Amino acid sequence: MPRRTPCVSVPVAAVLAMLLLAVLAGCAITPPMPRADRPPPGRPTPSTGAVASQVTVTGHRGRLQHDEREQLLRRVGEQGSASLVQRQLAAMSSFGEVDLHAGNEARLLIDGPATFAAMFEAIDKARRTVLFESYIIEDIAISQRLAALLAKKRAEGVQVLLIYDALGSIGTDGSYFQSLRDAGVPTCAFNPVNPIKRPGYWDITHRDHRKILVVDREVAITGGINISAVYATGSFGRQRRQAPEGIKAEGWRDTQVQLRGPAAAALDDLVRETWAQQGCRGELPPVPPKPPSAARSTGQQLMRIVPSSPDDEFNRIYALLLTAIDASQRSVHLTMAYFAPGQDMIDALCEAAERGVDVRLVLPSVSDFSPVLHAGRSYYERLLKSGVKLYELQDAVLHAKTAVIDGVVSTVGSSNMDWRSFSGNNEVNAVVIGEDFGDAMARMFQRDLEASQAIEAAAWRKRPLFQRAKESLARLFEAWW
Repeated sequence: MPRRTPCVSVPVAAVLAMLLLAVLAGCAITPPMPRADRPPPGRPTPSTGAVASQVTVTGHRGRLQHDEREQLLRRVGEQGSASLVQRQLAAMSSFGEVDLHAGNEARLLIDGPATFAAMFEAIDKARRTVLFESYIIEDIAISQRLAALLAKKRAEGVQVLLIYDALGSIGTDGSYFQSLRDAGVPTCAFNPVNPIKRPGYWDITHRDHRKILVVDREVAITGGINISAVYATGSFGRQRRQAPEGIKAEGWRDTQVQLRGPAAAALDDLVRETWAQQGCRGELPPVPPKPPSAARSTGQQLMRIVPSSPDDEFNRIYALLLTAIDASQRSVHLTMAYFAPGQDMIDALCEAAERGVDVRLVLPSVSDFSPVLHAGRSYYERLLKSGVKLYELQDAVLHAKTAVIDGVVSTVGSSNMDWRSFSGNNEVNAVVIGEDFGDAMARMFQRDLEASQAIEAAAWRKRPLFQRAKESLARLFEAWW
């Protein structure tokens, strides 16, 4: 069904072609939002033992037993706000089994320069495998450096593979990927635009929006950052750029998370699964053995890796966010690049604010795709009336997709709060449980607030009629973006 593919460099003609082809394929119907079986509000906070019975936890030595899980949850609670941790984990379990990973290190990577530096350092230290998956890989200086490093590691005997989205990377010359194949690095285009290249399956609207790097199954980086020129410089401290040139400039605001530990194995499995499902050419490398005890992460972070796909029975990321907001007691702080989330999510945000939760949203002031910007703004009056505090980032194009809820559930990922992410893309979010990482997220959120302008209800009601018309039109076609 025709909907927007969120991206930073896909030509407009390619997006229009995607919409037209989808219509011709017989999918021109409004897609349903994911299932929204919201648990009733006001449920009591369960005990630690009860929560331990509802989750599974994997550590360096394998799955933890019930008493080990209970001890772990108590340690996480000692960071602060133990009851909020228990309440949020119980809310997650309302949609089925919750798989957690213990013993991780997690570090925020803010903007492109920090992310690329961490990526190159991790790849350079690879001993066995490098698995890379990205929606966009542009043929630019940073990607040439990436290709050279991947080829170097392959020559050293490291097993390397690369997956890119065929539509997201449609502007990249095939010679870039051919040079990698010539160096012994298997590459694979996710859902080729040309159906002949993948006989038996063709869905132009199903895209791979994930961004994942996994090294030796022990170190991983994921989030919202593509391999694109717009990330060549940081976003903070920049002067305001003129639109529309500004939305093509370097310095987009985005976030990744680097993790080390058992959660990296879940991302490793996810890349391998995509490779196999796509029938990619090239043999998957053997799964690396677990590192010796001395080389393992000594981190204390409890994490969850939440993937989603249009093939799923329900969208796990949508369920995660919706239930976390419904269960919130203290705060909901979201930074979201594309915000047109549908009525259930708007209701959850409004209801949280109305019961006294501090709900704050940092949203874009400019966008590379204005219809979804206007669709999101069509909800502002309802949100403001309910007490939700809205801000628009001023000094950069916002492309981050992060949230910290009650200070104890933090998520960094590829999924936006819009129909395409929730019903049309492969996405993945990394979730960190606990107040320690939540504090780092809170500091990052405060930094975004300082670079943003508050939306005041009285001034917003006075916006021009033409702007209101654009919002209404965009809202009408919200499910198609």
